[in-house]
Amino acid sequence: MAQAAANVGEQVKEMILHHITNGWEVEVPSSHWATALELKPDLWHFELAGIDVNLSISRHVLMMLIAAGLLVFMALVLRRKIALVPKGFFSVIESVVLFIRDEIASPTLGHHYAPRLTPYLCTTFFFILTCNLLGLIPYGSTATGNISVTAGLAFLSFIMIQFWGMKHMGVVGYLRHLVPQGVPLWLAPVMVIVELMGILAKPFALCMRLFANMVAGHVVILSLIGLIFVIGIFISPVSVAFAIFMYILELFVAFLQAYIFTMLTSLFIGLMVAGGH
Repeated sequence: MAQAAANVGEQVKEMILHHITNGWEVEVPSSHWATALELKPDLWHFELAGIDVNLSISRHVLMMLIAAGLLVFMALVLRRKIALVPKGFFSVIESVVLFIRDEIASPTLGHHYAPRLTPYLCTTFFFILTCNLLGLIPYGSTATGNISVTAGLAFLSFIMIQFWGMKHMGVVGYLRHLVPQGVPLWLAPVMVIVELMGILAKPFALCMRLFANMVAGHVVILSLIGLIFVIGIFISPVSVAFAIFMYILELFVAFLQAYIFTMLTSLFIGLMVAGGH
């Protein structure tokens, strides 16, 4: 009996890990509920200067391509159906864009930089949101639950933060801001190290916050469902009820994390263009 429960628990663990980790299989609907579609791990696999490089399309890369394709399609449709007074779905998209411009970009970047950076912020928000939501649909996978993906997004934000900081202050002014005015000369090396750590901490925080929040919710939902198989069918009403509650909460988290990532990116850029630290 104990051995059977241990085997079931191991299967539940493998199911959870399969859902939250990257891989070379994509589940698609079939007559048997789902069939694993094999991807090719050696499609773009080569060695560069002694370094093993694999650019093949994995499960999470496929989810990102789908998200990007959906956003490009939506942009083309919106461009063709643009109207003075949008209706329905188009009015919702317009409201979100205006919210990002007026409530995120303008307060943090100022009226000079907000119009120039709103397109990037909107792209960041909608891409993260789409990736988050794709992980909540059947047979989907959450690309933003992959730390490599969130690190890539954070790296792009890091580049934007430093680029606009240098554009605003100039390269010399940017380097000068690493040592605040009035700091004794003997303390300057220490301040440079502290400032560099602060610069690197920003993208690190963006990366880990998005990754941890997206993984945690899926683990909780799958664990609650897995309790049915580990403990027994009598626990199913409680497990399903909590799983549905967590699923609804994950929908909220999907929007919230996209908003937080976008808002913090805008805030960090705003701190740089303000000439601050």
